[in-house]
Amino acid sequence: MQAILTIRLDDDLDNLLEKVCTRSGRNRSEVVRDALRRQLAVTAFDQLRSLTMPFAEAKGFLTDEDVFEAIS
Repeated sequence: MQAILTIRLDDDLDNLLEKVCTRSGRNRSEVVRDALRRQLAVTAFDQLRSLTMPFAEAKGFLTDEDVFEAIS
């Protein structure tokens, strides 16, 4: 099943979308679906990160660099 979503874009965003579509050779729906997929992934990551931060901080992981050093 597919859902249809209608959104309003201001002129600047619409122009930017058109430029991206022209340059990429993809249609508006493809570009918007891809952008939405990416944003939802970023949001999910941020939410998970917020949940795990107290546990990481308790173990001394305060920055991304701390994590990279521990796994490198």
